[in-house]
Amino acid sequence: MTNFISVYIPINAPLEMLKSIIDISIVSYIIFKLIKLGKETRAWQLVKGIVVIFIIAMLSEWLQLRTLAFILNKTIELAGFAVVVLFQPELRRGLEQLGRSSNIRDFFNFDESDDVIHTTYTIEEIVKAATELSKTQTGALIVVERETKLGEIINTGTTLDSNISSELIINIFTPNTPLHDGALIIRDNKLKSAACFLPLTDNPNLSKELGTRHRAALGITEVSDCISVVVSEETGKISYALNGGLSRNLTPDTLRKALNKNLLEKKTVNKKLSLWKGKSK
Repeated sequence: MTNFISVYIPINAPLEMLKSIIDISIVSYIIFKLIKLGKETRAWQLVKGIVVIFIIAMLSEWLQLRTLAFILNKTIELAGFAVVVLFQPELRRGLEQLGRSSNIRDFFNFDESDDVIHTTYTIEEIVKAATELSKTQTGALIVVERETKLGEIINTGTTLDSNISSELIINIFTPNTPLHDGALIIRDNKLKSAACFLPLTDNPNLSKELGTRHRAALGITEVSDCISVVVSEETGKISYALNGGLSRNLTPDTLRKALNKNLLEKKTVNKKLSLWKGKSK
């Protein structure tokens, strides 16, 4: 370890040490930005898969599992080309985003509005909007992003990036308005984008009563961990989709309970765990 530090951070030469620190800082910053940009899309799941393959390859080398190690090493050799092909849209958007950044503070924005109070408010506004839309039989599709990022879905719609209010949600889905078709995406307790296109489910066992809106709600929950809230245009009934499953004919109370369980309670548990880990240190 001492030899490593002396090679990369020459302590006896102050100028060289300063250069090494700057060099390491720049590389660390680039890696951080690449991770941050990747986490904005579903491509992050693929990155984690590649990391798992790399770890297994190292373990197979250590355990002398020659056949497995050979196959994985050949796979890793092609990883560079595969990453460029698979992540081409994300890489392009990432470079565009870096080109648009005009302030150094934009690069180091660590703000995450995951506060329990804001989440509670978000849930109440969704319930209130769904209830009013149900009364008027106005079709609506609201998607709440969770761990899996939906950057490519958000980019298909019109960017809002506004605070949440039930009145604004109702206005978005009012018929014959520019944004009423498609899905409304909520990220970090903000209305991120409207009129977004979602993938449709291929499930052949769905009821023929379900239209495109419900199939889109299911489709996005099959490829991510998001939550979809649907209001039927034909019946005014409220539905809730999660992990490729659909719960129909919800009341405002049952919708609130479902959102609390999967948004609020999970945040509270994660917060307690992080506090406990901090104290244990």
